[in-house]
Amino acid sequence: MLNAIESLGSRVLMMVAQVGRTFQLLVVAFYKIILPPYNLYAIVRQIHFIGARSVVVILISGATIGMVLGLQFYNTLERFGSVELLGSAVALSVIRELGPVMTALMVVGRAGSAICAELGIMRTTEQIDALECMGISPDKFLIAPKLIAGLISVPLLTSIFSVIAIFGGYFVGVILFEVPEGSYINGMIDAVQWSDVRLGLVKSLIFGVLITTICCAKGYYLHLDTQGAFGAEGVSRVTTDAVVISSITVLFSDYLIGSWMQ
Repeated sequence: MLNAIESLGSRVLMMVAQVGRTFQLLVVAFYKIILPPYNLYAIVRQIHFIGARSVVVILISGATIGMVLGLQFYNTLERFGSVELLGSAVALSVIRELGPVMTALMVVGRAGSAICAELGIMRTTEQIDALECMGISPDKFLIAPKLIAGLISVPLLTSIFSVIAIFGGYFVGVILFEVPEGSYINGMIDAVQWSDVRLGLVKSLIFGVLITTICCAKGYYLHLDTQGAFGAEGVSRVTTDAVVISSITVLFSDYLIGSWMQ
């Protein structure tokens, strides 16, 4: 019994320490962003890696999810004779919830895992220690560009996802099931308000910060989080943890932001 309580206490303390290190890394990275010199090339390179190279995944997932939403909402609304609400239902679902959340999860799987593995390998091969020995701040050189890129890329990818998903719903509803085009478009225009767009934008910005911070922290602090597993096993472990923790954090924070900004 005592051993179980001891193990639980040590795990709780470890989690608190990890949260504290992650928050400290976020604060330091934001502070380093405003300090010169400004490495625009590193920022553009990270935007290309996180944003541009995720566009194909976002296009495919946005189209398929929009088509699924159109199909399911059509089947549901048809039972109540309200198929003219299809456009508003698809648009509100995508803009308020599914667009930011699904984009964040796609970015976690495609870019977040790679960011964590990259920093974890750099920590394992002592490249981060070498930067510190040369007087180069790893926070400024490695973390800050990724944080800025996440802030810029995730909202843009969310916008692309939302537009493609709405057109996916349009394809299913208007072209396949012959819902009147005017009712789909006008219903969407009448239902969507600026508060809905603002909610999706705020969520995407916060998700961008959370994803990049958690994935960077898990790789950057690999030597503190893996409990002795410092090689390939440690990198694989922290990468898995980064994807799982980032995904859970996105889903949980989605509820918190939604309830706060209703």
